[in-house]
Amino acid sequence: MSSPQDPEDEQGGGDPPGDLRSVLVTSVLNLEPLDEDLFRGRHYWVPSTQRLFGGQIVGQALVAAAKSVTEDVHVHSLHCYFVRTGDPKVPVLYQVERTRTGESFSVRFVKAVQHGRPIFICQASFQKAQPSPMQHQFSMPAVPPPEELLSHEDFIDQCLRDPKLQEYQVGLNRIAAQEVPIEIKLVNPPTLCTLKEMEPKQMFWVRARGYIGEGDMKMHCCVAAYISDYAFLGTAMLPHHWQYKVGFMVSLDHSMWFHAPFRADHWMLYECESPWAGGSRGLVHGRLWRQDGVLAVSCAQEGVIRVNPWKSKIKL
Repeated sequence: MSSPQDPEDEQGGGDPPGDLRSVLVTSVLNLEPLDEDLFRGRHYWVPSTQRLFGGQIVGQALVAAAKSVTEDVHVHSLHCYFVRTGDPKVPVLYQVERTRTGESFSVRFVKAVQHGRPIFICQASFQKAQPSPMQHQFSMPAVPPPEELLSHEDFIDQCLRDPKLQEYQVGLNRIAAQEVPIEIKLVNPPTLCTLKEMEPKQMFWVRARGYIGEGDMKMHCCVAAYISDYAFLGTAMLPHHWQYKVGFMVSLDHSMWFHAPFRADHWMLYECESPWAGGSRGLVHGRLWRQDGVLAVSCAQEGVIRVNPWKSKIKL
């Protein structure tokens, strides 16, 4: 383990102030207030599954919760359950309950509702900044910087030119649509030789498209909540891609812990691993690292993964 550096803003990454504001701020996470502690959220990107993207619901719920606390407190953890499939044809209502407001910690309960029924519930805890002499963190993995790596779109083009990698590319296409407001760069993209021997681990650099700026740290946390669900559960499928195709995959729950300030429009390393899969479920853990080696966010998720064998196995 190593001691974390001072949580200063990262240098590099992100876009200059003259560029367009990130659509994550202007649209996806821009909730419409309807009443006190009641908000309406709309959809920007709907996956090919025609179910609502879980990261959108988590991010919007955190926006709603953050609007009910004072400026001097920031989210340190959230714990969520997806209880029903979301309908992409109608907006989502977010109801906030002020469970507790204390001197150091405040807790908010958020319920996301469609058609009069909850589709998602979330508890978020906020804390006033409190210095502590007790500090430690793991060391960030040594990986190439994002500037040296292929963009996700370029990697998919590469897969398309190799018929034996096209089955792997099918899953990638779902998360590489141009309208997705996130950029990613895979650290160790699979090759033909490694596809059959992949571990349930992956790392990729990720950032929000567009410019967010220094702004409110609460907004960067909400953007990270959106990002954190992106390709996360798919980590559990990596050792099995060559043998099975996904028939059904949805998140059941999602948890996050926020450790240090960060910029969600700067490149961060997303380190993902799946310690277990079974019973038609998969468990994944994740860590978001700033480029300067500071551990910014930790994540965990369990989801349903139902698979079907390929009609003809991928020949490697």
